[in-house]
Amino acid sequence: MSRPIKRSLTLRGHRTSVSLEDDFWRAFREIAAETHTPINELAAQIDAERDLEAGLATAIRLFVLNHYRKRASAT
Repeated sequence: MSRPIKRSLTLRGHRTSVSLEDDFWRAFREIAAETHTPINELAAQIDAERDLEAGLATAIRLFVLNHYRKRASAT
């Protein structure tokens, strides 16, 4: 398991940093590419929809998990 890697994102014009494991970064970028959505825009959507009790990194991990769960149940 990899240690979290901090990367910068721009959400609605504001810079923020998010720490995710490399596997989650890879999966997040893959989802952005599949949906033809820039990664900053996808992160902003997740940020706008997340429960304020959860941090952005947690919300992104859950988004990635749910994306692949939905894909697995569709087959």
